[in-house]
Amino acid sequence: MNASVVFEELPTHARKKIAIATLNRPKLLNGLSLEMCHLLTEQLRRWELDDSIALVVLRGEGGKAFCAGGDLHSLYRSVQQNISGRPWDNVYAREFFAVEYRLDYSIHTYAKPVLCWASGIVMGGGVGLMLGASHRIVTETTRFAMPEIKIGMFPDVGGSWMLERLPAGLGMFLALTGAQLGAPDCRYLGLADYYLPSQAWPELLNALQSSSWTDAREENDVRLHQILRGSRRDALGIGPMQRHHAFLGEQCDGPDFDAICAAIASWQNHPDPFLAKAADTFTRGSPGSARLAFTLQRAAKGLSLASVFQMEYTVALQCIGMGDFMEGVRALLVDKDGKPRWQPQSIARASADWARHMFEPSWPDTEAHPLADLREISNYKAAL
Repeated sequence: MNASVVFEELPTHARKKIAIATLNRPKLLNGLSLEMCHLLTEQLRRWELDDSIALVVLRGEGGKAFCAGGDLHSLYRSVQQNISGRPWDNVYAREFFAVEYRLDYSIHTYAKPVLCWASGIVMGGGVGLMLGASHRIVTETTRFAMPEIKIGMFPDVGGSWMLERLPAGLGMFLALTGAQLGAPDCRYLGLADYYLPSQAWPELLNALQSSSWTDAREENDVRLHQILRGSRRDALGIGPMQRHHAFLGEQCDGPDFDAICAAIASWQNHPDPFLAKAADTFTRGSPGSARLAFTLQRAAKGLSLASVFQMEYTVALQCIGMGDFMEGVRALLVDKDGKPRWQPQSIARASADWARHMFEPSWPDTEAHPLADLREISNYKAAL
């Protein structure tokens, strides 16, 4: 049986090594399982402490996807098997999110350069792995999105932190519509740092192995940047997010949730297919997910990354246990009838009061936050 993650250490000219972690579930578009999160966490920790490793590369096997998201089927089964129905009693879910979020946080704070080859589909859990990398490469096949509104979830894995920091209104648009971005818009929005053709992987790997790496993080960052800058192709053109930047900023920014939702819904017959598709996805998506994504982004403003992960963990457990997740996965992946019965049923019913209970801790009062070890928890509930 093939390993779900393949780890390699390749020699270079200066006695240093390049470490490569390859997500290896190509038939499942390298969907991120709990086992994979554990394997990556343990190996990244070893490589971080290994003085012979100069940098780490993250990539996906198969060419179609870097990582298309988390293991939704396992999460779905865990809810089915949770007899009590209480979110904290779902042992699998609480472990999955804790391990995944710690893994993502560790990449953001890694002591060595991390290069992410984000070719193909990059969604959900794949975005979490990509965001923290110090050097993020996209290709002509990259399809970047946070489409959680389709399954009754919200952009997590640090997504609230990332989306809130995009230009005004653009992060809200992406969260509420699940719109897919190609390489031009990923570069334009700063979600990626470099562009290379997908066929350039062997050439890039050869360049990494041919370079002389040192013990100094700063020097290795510069060397890696020089390699990628020298290989970069800039003829990307203009993506739809750049083309509609001003319009989306005007329509999707501000504190009026209802107005933003009404604006997006009004684009269903828009002559631009990008906006029409975004409106269609929004109107078919979970109203509760839309409200949670809006509330999380508003609450994330000014919070540290650690605090955002802690906030998202709290909401994720509630969302899996008490929200629309089960219905969304059922309609999309299990029964595949495409007819989810959302609760709340409408944007009007997905009120701010409804959202607040999703921010309540589900663990016992006597226990600390499961991610308290990341950093001190800020009072994010005060920002709701």
